[in-house]
Amino acid sequence: MLNTFIRVVEIWTPSKDGSLLEFQDGLYGGLDGFRLVSERTFFGYDEGLPGRAWAERRPVILKDLQNSYFVRRDAAANAGLTCGVAIPIFAGDLLVSVVVLFCGDDDKHVGAIELWHNNPDASLEMSLVDGYFGHAEGFEFISRHTSFRPGFGLPGLVWQSGEPVVMGDLGYSKRFLRAKEALEVGINKGLGLPSPYMPGHAYVMTFLSALNTPIAHRFEIWVPDAAHETLVFEGGDCDRTPGFDHNHYFSRIEKGQGALGRVLLTCRPQISQDLSGNSDPIALSAQNAKLKSVVALPVLKDGRLSAVVAMYF
Repeated sequence: MLNTFIRVVEIWTPSKDGSLLEFQDGLYGGLDGFRLVSERTFFGYDEGLPGRAWAERRPVILKDLQNSYFVRRDAAANAGLTCGVAIPIFAGDLLVSVVVLFCGDDDKHVGAIELWHNNPDASLEMSLVDGYFGHAEGFEFISRHTSFRPGFGLPGLVWQSGEPVVMGDLGYSKRFLRAKEALEVGINKGLGLPSPYMPGHAYVMTFLSALNTPIAHRFEIWVPDAAHETLVFEGGDCDRTPGFDHNHYFSRIEKGQGALGRVLLTCRPQISQDLSGNSDPIALSAQNAKLKSVVALPVLKDGRLSAVVAMYF
């Protein structure tokens, strides 16, 4: 399995008639039994974890895969998976895909995946809907009692900009409001993703990595140029090659080039299982850091691509 906080990544897409979600691709890190079950599974509207995210038009965190509406519970138990996160991607009212992330559980599993929400009719702040924190109980407690205004903390920065944000050195960052608690448990970097698909509501997903169990080994954010013909590097963080991003600022990704270029071409999430066969500078940089795979996620605003977020494993 993947030696990260995230153990499995799946992409589900609507069938041709739009009535079901069907398996498109996945990254399983050797959990072939779970993959075989997934490849044979379909989800209707509001059915299972992918179907629930489809129906609710916002990310869903499911921390109990065994005593819930989760469909593949036996396969998940056999694979050691205990938590699932489903992230829907919409172009207007049209569902593009649902990305599902799975985590496991062990005594050293520290980090967090959080969902934050603001309802402007009820509050001026963003508060925690739910989260999966591994064994970071103290960090979970402070998170459940913290709220953010636009521009403050990682959720507030994403909320204000409407764009993904990567933050490093969280334990020492004045912009990260839970720095003291992050430092105590070893959480050191974060990725924030907007979810702008529920009209009138603001949702933000945050992925917080710890030193020993990183969410992923590298995060990258790319944005389209004015013509939407290439991707330009916006920022990133890598636990294996700090400073890797300096060379990326001079790079461009063309439409269809690798997983990220395919996102630019299709506005759909993409997975590259094996980067070793690619020779472009971005893939070579990942190979030099001994990174084998990448998951690339689109962020759409009003049906148009505004950013591509890449997670490397």
